[in-house]
Amino acid sequence: MQTMVYGPSLQGTGAFDGGKITEQKPIGFGGEGAVVKRIGPLFYWAWAKSEAEGYIPLHPHQAFEIMTYVVKGRAHHGDTLGTRSTVGAGGVQMMQTGSGVSHEERFEGPDMEGFQIWFEPHMEKAIRTAPTYNQYEHEAFPIAETGGVIRKTVIGEGSPISIVADARMYDVTVEAGQSYRHRIEAGRTLSALAIRGGGSWSYEEDPANNTAFSHKDFVVVRADAGLNVNITASETAAPLRLILIDVPTTVDYPLYPKR
Repeated sequence: MQTMVYGPSLQGTGAFDGGKITEQKPIGFGGEGAVVKRIGPLFYWAWAKSEAEGYIPLHPHQAFEIMTYVVKGRAHHGDTLGTRSTVGAGGVQMMQTGSGVSHEERFEGPDMEGFQIWFEPHMEKAIRTAPTYNQYEHEAFPIAETGGVIRKTVIGEGSPISIVADARMYDVTVEAGQSYRHRIEAGRTLSALAIRGGGSWSYEEDPANNTAFSHKDFVVVRADAGLNVNITASETAAPLRLILIDVPTTVDYPLYPKR
């Protein structure tokens, strides 16, 4: 296995509404500066922030399954299906864009923070389905607390979200000096974005393989064989908070070409 750490300078950047919304992109579009272009069906990942309020006008999508996950503040959504909705911290707005839908977004602070993440199903099949929109509040998601670790399952077992693409997603907080254990099955890739704090990344199968990472770093590990990861929060920093996404390294359908 190889632990790849991509600092902010190796991630993409973007902005909307005259800079009222700024984005760090662990996985971006061509020309945005992201070294990682995609991971299996994980097509795009933007970490958006807005100090006060920012607006993205109506624009179209097809086929992709597009999630907005709010960390702080509120996200407002409108679309050509007639939807008008708002979700707060911990909530999710999920579009399965199918044959096509246009939507608009407004991010409201103070200090709004959230993610837009695109998952790619089989495009030729997805484009023949009707578009849908669903919203989920923070309280709808399973949360487990043990040994200084809080794990929220955003996509996966017990989550109310059901998508076609094979993906699991977790929001994990680890207290200083504590460790979180995560299993990566063979043939899958785990990616993690440190949105608070930093720490170290090691493996039960190879304890000497210990990699440090910092706040805003993007960590990617491909498991050719099954791996047990130990993620330990720094002793001296604030609690570590990670967004983890686990997807198959390859899929058995053609993926949309990306430069």
